[in-house]
Amino acid sequence: MDMTATSHLSPSHSQSTSTIEHLALLDSAYYNPDIAPTLPYQRTWTKWHIAALWVGMAICVPTYMLGGVLTSYFGLSISEALLTILLANIVILIPLTLNACPGTQYGIPFPVVLRSSFGIVGSNIPCLIRALVACGWFGIQTLFGGLAIHILLSTLFDGWANLASVGEVIGFFIFLLLNLIVVIKGANSIKWLETLSAPLLLLVGIGLMVWAMPHISMAQLLEEPAKRPATDSVWHYFFAGLTAMVGFWATLSLNIPDFSRYAQSQKAQITGQIIGLPLTMFFFAALGVVMTAASPTLVGESIADPIHLIGKIENPVIVAISMGILIIATLSTNTAANVVSPTNDIQNIAPKYINQTTGVLLTGLIGVLLMGWELLKKLGLTSSTVSLESLYSNWLIGYSCLLGPIAGIMIVDYFIIKQQRLDIHSLYTVDGHYPRFNKAGFIALIIPTLITLAAIVYNVIPWFYDYGWFTGSLTGGLIYYLVSPSSQSHYQLVTKSS
Repeated sequence: MDMTATSHLSPSHSQSTSTIEHLALLDSAYYNPDIAPTLPYQRTWTKWHIAALWVGMAICVPTYMLGGVLTSYFGLSISEALLTILLANIVILIPLTLNACPGTQYGIPFPVVLRSSFGIVGSNIPCLIRALVACGWFGIQTLFGGLAIHILLSTLFDGWANLASVGEVIGFFIFLLLNLIVVIKGANSIKWLETLSAPLLLLVGIGLMVWAMPHISMAQLLEEPAKRPATDSVWHYFFAGLTAMVGFWATLSLNIPDFSRYAQSQKAQITGQIIGLPLTMFFFAALGVVMTAASPTLVGESIADPIHLIGKIENPVIVAISMGILIIATLSTNTAANVVSPTNDIQNIAPKYINQTTGVLLTGLIGVLLMGWELLKKLGLTSSTVSLESLYSNWLIGYSCLLGPIAGIMIVDYFIIKQQRLDIHSLYTVDGHYPRFNKAGFIALIIPTLITLAAIVYNVIPWFYDYGWFTGSLTGGLIYYLVSPSSQSHYQLVTKSS
């Protein structure tokens, strides 16, 4: 049956038809209620909920530090860095809104959307690539959240400060537990958290900007020269930085169906993303630049992250309130951006044996393991000298090279090959129109990956790696179009089945 037809029925009839579809799939090994198509009563997210989701995700410690990353590691001036961040988040809106469409149209999450382009079983490979990146970010954000909890408890209880790094590790696991509880409670819990936190976080950001502005000269700050050779052209640095900033949300440009499946309409998801993402990212990155520049005057030294900066303030009431808000900010980012996706991706491996709760717990475990080196360093059990800031600034380009081709494949598959028509029943069974492994998807993923590896190892066409998300998405999408069966053959199959 063609599920698009249900959108033209009355709400009660549409819900009844969808329920029948659910019941027909109960025995399938590739189905469980958590990754099933959303029913009409579950689609309650308006454009403001979607916008709040992005505000809650964009306002976080890594966003605050992006300006510093671009000036320190990519050789851009502050004005160039802020412009790059704004442009990157306008660019990433394109794959975000396009890949959100099948989620809203059919109510299906990211792993199920991928079954169309990579196969019912083959979808697990790109899913796990996405999940691993999310778990890495989950660990990084949990470190920041744990540090905020440690500083908060140190402010409230004199004895806690004596725990030093051990207190940070305990804070890590407290924050980890908070994340798991929110996601286990489901989509409504995340919607509530994002809606509550979004206006609060914007008000706090504006307050911090007002506090810091009298202590700096904005004109002088924007006129500071870039940290690159004066004879070098800006364009190589700019496009490398742009690629990295696009890579920042390249993760969500894939799994955005995990959220758009709850949207009331395509207009709601598109409008909400346009409202919520670009300006929030620009504002909070600009706040990071301003606060870092003002920090020598405010606390006597230059500090690049907000948690350590606020921790230096001598007023315990301000510190306690600020840490509480930072904990909410990091929690709203982490749950939505870094727990939901791997939870769904892990379920996709064996839906009959892995439900949402199990997926959440496995995500938490992997996140802990990936951050094990940092936790051991805090406990003095290893002498690792890896900089967390340099780690995440360097891997933005690295993982965008893998995620770019997947984004291009998804867009071409849904809009060109499948002409926005999916057979939902077939996406949950190996007896339908979609193969276990779709060769076209893997050819289109492997070729850009091999070219990227050649660029890294042999220094051949290095620009292919430097601009990895753009080169990967364009190459992956083009190859997929060339090697896939014609769109007309799929159209005829789905029309015949409906």
